[in-house]
Amino acid sequence: QVQLVESGGGLVQPGGSLTLSCAASRSIFSTTTTAWYRQAPGRQRALVASITTGGKTTYADSVKGRFTISRDNAKNTVSLQMNNLKPEDTAVYFCNAGPTPLFGRTYWGQGTQVTVSS
Repeated sequence: QVQLVESGGGLVQPGGSLTLSCAASRSIFSTTTTAWYRQAPGRQRALVASITTGGKTTYADSVKGRFTISRDNAKNTVSLQMNNLKPEDTAVYFCNAGPTPLFGRTYWGQGTQVTVSS
């Protein structure tokens, strides 16, 4: 089992920046695809960004050019740099890892709130 813990959420004004971090209780990001999802009130949970073990990144159209996902295998962390934040970015952001190659496990963090408002 792996625990994922997000941090870095908060309240920011439109146009501001935040960096979210996801820390794993043990090594996993070097062998498993990792992603950030978000869920806004009244909406489905949606993929924001992902990064494969090979470093290939994918972004939702709504965040391309503004968000950057990165990974630090040595520290067992994955980050999401969010720039030029907009009110529509307001959501609970979740760290995700999986499925693992051997057993197909998928792990989720507890979520961290990001609120973009003036």
